[in-house]
Amino acid sequence: MVKDFTVYYNFKLPDGSEESFVLRLDPETLELRGNMPDVIPPWTRLDFHQCPNCPLKVDEHPECPLALRLVNLVQRFDGLLSHEKVDLEVITEERTITQKTTAQRGISSLMGLVIAASGCPHTALLRPMARFHLPLASNEETVYRATSMYLLAQFFLKKEGARTDLELDGLTRIYENMQIINVAIAERLRAATTTDSSVNAIVVLDVYAKTVEMVIEGSLERIRYIFAPYFQNRPPAQ
Repeated sequence: MVKDFTVYYNFKLPDGSEESFVLRLDPETLELRGNMPDVIPPWTRLDFHQCPNCPLKVDEHPECPLALRLVNLVQRFDGLLSHEKVDLEVITEERTITQKTTAQRGISSLMGLVIAASGCPHTALLRPMARFHLPLASNEETVYRATSMYLLAQFFLKKEGARTDLELDGLTRIYENMQIINVAIAERLRAATTTDSSVNAIVVLDVYAKTVEMVIEGSLERIRYIFAPYFQNRPPAQ
């Protein structure tokens, strides 16, 4: 039996206390296991600031699956200000990453993983990035990982005889949807929290989503230099 893909997030907060999260992803579906609240707060209702692009129906899904996965995280960080410094340690089977960072950036990194694996139909397309999670990724790293993920998906689609999209139009739509989701989730979190760390963590994710969309529209010229060796002595096009 294949074991879960597990990621450990450990935060040391300014007052010396610690908050630890164990995220277990199903090895086949990459959907988050567990991580459900004991008490379901009203801000998780599907029809509470429901995303305009949400395909789910209230009678089938009374609660937003993404919001439900955020409850434990948000509650444990309520009271923490976004600019406060935290010591973050992230452990996967392959490596351990430690860094001193701001609360909003550390929480944003954790939220990004939770959101991708939450069960939201829109964010399901980002699950390959959850499997190869990179904590505290920069804008450039996010663009590289997102485009690489999408183009590899096109390779597999071609193997299946399906139509492929090398112009990245579908990736643009994914991140357009993510921006809509980020706005709605931020509204939920404003109703759920008393401080700004979780809301600003969503804002950080939204900046990344906008960056990916802008770079794609710019034909990815920003990262073209990385591939310079491929253009040397290249064979002529057929």
